[in-house]
Amino acid sequence: MNAKPFAAIVAIVALLAAAPAVRAHHSFGAEFDFNKPITLHGTVVKWEMINPHSYLTVDVKNDDGSVTQWSVQAGAPSFLYRNGWRKDSVKPGDELIVTGYMAKDGSHNAFAQQVRLPDGRRVLGGAIIGATPPPPPDSSSPASKSNP
Repeated sequence: MNAKPFAAIVAIVALLAAAPAVRAHHSFGAEFDFNKPITLHGTVVKWEMINPHSYLTVDVKNDDGSVTQWSVQAGAPSFLYRNGWRKDSVKPGDELIVTGYMAKDGSHNAFAQQVRLPDGRRVLGGAIIGATPPPPPDSSSPASKSNP
């Protein structure tokens, strides 16, 4: 086989393999809304530090006593590590207060701008690339959740 066609085939296969990863990554503005700030006070179900983002699954008690599970996206593990997070920063059962922004589609998804950890430290949840967000809602409030 000639080297040029072989190299072209390898390049095409590499591009096709990378396409799902490129397509899966999205901007903050495509999924979350600066006009929908939220504060979630809940219990950690799951904590994952995986690239390209980290994720918290949090059970939030509603006013009627029912529980809603929220998926909260945070920054890349390297960003979180530089800002005080560790893999053992939270564990299932820990109580957290997350301030950030709701998903545009109204689902129970949010982007964490700041998280108050069980030890009381407040750490950044993630950087918002290419935009300057308004300050997150005040996380000192004990409210379960608040949104406009």
